[in-house]
Amino acid sequence: MRAIMVVGTASHVGKSLITTALCRILSRRGWRVAPFKGQNMALNSYVTANGGEMGYAQAVQAWAAGVPPQVEMNPILLKPQGDMTSQVILKGRAVGRTTAMQYYENFFDQGWQAIQESLTRLSQDFDFLVCEGAGSPVEVNLKHRDLTNMRIAKHLNAPTVLVADIDRGGVFAHIIGTLELMDPEERALVKGIIINKFRGQREVLEPGLAWLKERTGIPVLGVVPWVENALPAEDSLSLLDRTPGSKKQADITIAVIRLPRISNFTDFDPLEAEPNVRVVYLSPKEKLSYPDAVIIPGTKTTIADLLILQRTGMAEEIQNYVAAGGTVMGVCGGFQMMGQFLADPEGIEGHEGRFPGLDLFPLRTVITQQKIARQRTVSSRFPQEGLPVSGYELHQGRTQLLLSEGQDEKGTKFEFLFEDRSLGVVDVSQSLWGTYLHGIFDNGPWRRAWLNRLRQQRGLGSLPTGIPNYREQREAILNELTEAVSEHLDLTPLLG
Repeated sequence: MRAIMVVGTASHVGKSLITTALCRILSRRGWRVAPFKGQNMALNSYVTANGGEMGYAQAVQAWAAGVPPQVEMNPILLKPQGDMTSQVILKGRAVGRTTAMQYYENFFDQGWQAIQESLTRLSQDFDFLVCEGAGSPVEVNLKHRDLTNMRIAKHLNAPTVLVADIDRGGVFAHIIGTLELMDPEERALVKGIIINKFRGQREVLEPGLAWLKERTGIPVLGVVPWVENALPAEDSLSLLDRTPGSKKQADITIAVIRLPRISNFTDFDPLEAEPNVRVVYLSPKEKLSYPDAVIIPGTKTTIADLLILQRTGMAEEIQNYVAAGGTVMGVCGGFQMMGQFLADPEGIEGHEGRFPGLDLFPLRTVITQQKIARQRTVSSRFPQEGLPVSGYELHQGRTQLLLSEGQDEKGTKFEFLFEDRSLGVVDVSQSLWGTYLHGIFDNGPWRRAWLNRLRQQRGLGSLPTGIPNYREQREAILNELTEAVSEHLDLTPLLG
């Protein structure tokens, strides 16, 4: 099995973008390609067909390579919990919670073994591996226990690409500094440099590129232009950089609450891709105003984020918004928050006890040790009967609906959202929605039917519902990304 390693001068320089493009480029050339990231820290995750959990970015890279995602492509996933701890996922299964220091004491050897086993497994099915590093490969205080970058490159003897972000400024210093801090054995593996996020005129940059080649002896494989919002973000920091698009034709606004520990916000990429929809991410400290709908997303720590909503006054704003006739949808942790109370008797999320919810649904949720992770395909009951809907569950809570003859003590009537009653609830006015199903908006006809209800409230005409699912749009995005990157790359020094 041949391999390429993609490392970067820092975080957010575009390693994931370059890795994704390389997966598709090599797949088009006839290789059977797999992505690989030994260790990822992210709250956006995906559930495979076998019920294993992995980083969402590696799932996208697998789709770019034209193969199904599998946990061996990301054997270690760390999911931060906001209290200096992270949940550890090894080869798709949660194995514990740890601090950074405890992680290296308790999981380093186990993690390296999982990486080697995964590489062996992938070598049986694939003939080319495109590996992605994390952060910087030369953090001097961490190098001896780095499971993601040059340790893997050396293990595979993989030709390595160094990616740098010119948009931040200081690109030459970043490149030279990174190379200088590499061990001779590591530097010898670096066969090319890619300068990413370029916005200027190439001829102005040329003298610098010539100097860089002379100074390092390493060729510049390409200068890749700025690619706007090409791929799902890996972490919530990227949401801070997002501004609502101009979208002159947008006539529906959906506000997503940017919870401190928001997870799986890739759920809303299909809404952002709708030309008539403007998606805004609101901090709990901001004013809610009156959007057409509010979405409370998933979170790694439901109770902690619920307490933030209550402390900032956002909880009360949401309740007042509902009382005024607003539409609210909760996904996963957001669904749990919409109930009457949540309980964590074992302190699994770090807050032991019982806590009042938003009291929008007659629900109670108990946080449990066992995580449910599985793909689902069900039939909808609302907003349109009989629509096939696919997605995945990923939660540690058990939710019970407290109803007497289909209504709560306020007299509000509720229905089950799907034929499987465990997956979601909707009130009969279709103003309150809650579901455990991640990826629900990926389903084109269901998404349009849900949006059409919002449009009707505004007196707008309905959009066609006979549209493909978001995966077809994602394929178009991946093709556009590949074209934008490939025309600026010369991979000959890497591939020979």
